[in-house]
Amino acid sequence: MEDVQNRSDNRGIDINQVGVSDLRYPIVILDRANEKQSTVARVSMSVSLPHDFKGTHMSRFVEVLNEHRGDLTMWTLPNIVQKLRERLDAESAHVEIHFVYFIEKEAPVTKARSLMDYEGTFIGRSSGVEDEFILRVKIPVTSLCPCSKEISDYGAHNQRGEVEIEVKGEVDGKPEMIWIEEVVEIAEAAASAPVYALLKRPDERFVTMQAFENPAFVEDIVRGVAQSLKDDARIVKFRVKATNYESIHNHNAFAVVEWQR
Repeated sequence: MEDVQNRSDNRGIDINQVGVSDLRYPIVILDRANEKQSTVARVSMSVSLPHDFKGTHMSRFVEVLNEHRGDLTMWTLPNIVQKLRERLDAESAHVEIHFVYFIEKEAPVTKARSLMDYEGTFIGRSSGVEDEFILRVKIPVTSLCPCSKEISDYGAHNQRGEVEIEVKGEVDGKPEMIWIEEVVEIAEAAASAPVYALLKRPDERFVTMQAFENPAFVEDIVRGVAQSLKDDARIVKFRVKATNYESIHNHNAFAVVEWQR
């Protein structure tokens, strides 16, 4: 049976990425408190395609993924990306694994426990020259405007925001584990207050006053996160984006810091 993908193409156009996306797949993630956590991922896998090839072999993406069922971690993802590049005879390969990750949090006063969900992404890239693994986490936070607090007779406007952090951990040229929980803690420490799934009235009072005592512009949040990441010797590269979903303006505010050791 003829393999049509192997036919030549005479248009002379390289394709940067071609592959499969939005593939739902069960995965197991390393959990700092409970060792492992099962979740469902949304997977995107792609490779580069030279100008003289008509198409890639889509089935091989799923074949490679199946070979690593239940074993998608920062340690195995670089191998998966390398295998994709080799199996599909490509110069580069790219994999993104998006998932929901749960952390049990304790309310500040009543100690009521609840599960908070966070958006996580594993990103793997292989070019034949360099392989890398990136962890991305999106963390909801609370921010209170320093300017509003300063100019108001009472109160200050506050809002929920989001901190998106991408980190690459490496020690002596080898990948180094960065826990999702660590990234969450850094983001929450830089904000005016954390966000919780469950708060009783004493907790709500505490968090409201905590935010009032810790006003932070979006610039303050992104700089606070960046400083903590720079101080961590394991982190060799990061990107931080902080967004405030403004409560009294018809727009959002954001700030971005990118850094590489």
